[in-house]
Amino acid sequence: MPAKDFGTKFLCFKCTTKFYDMKKPDPICPKCGADQREATVTKSEGRRSRLSAAPKIIEPVEVAEGAEVVAEDEDEVEADEEIAADED
Repeated sequence: MPAKDFGTKFLCFKCTTKFYDMKKPDPICPKCGADQREATVTKSEGRRSRLSAAPKIIEPVEVAEGAEVVAEDEDEVEADEEIAADED
């Protein structure tokens, strides 16, 4: 048995009710009366687009000669001191 054509299927942006517009010119929710043309359009990010997105590349910062580099953590200072001792 062929399916009847009810028009475009909508998901109300206010009350999340699923409904068909029944091929009427104004897609109005039958439950809350919200006009679906007033909804803010946001592109949903599907799983494929998140997985296929290119990773962000962080470019290294060049330090000028003679500039002092300030460590943010005490562990980094100790690690830097150990590396400097190993290089000598």
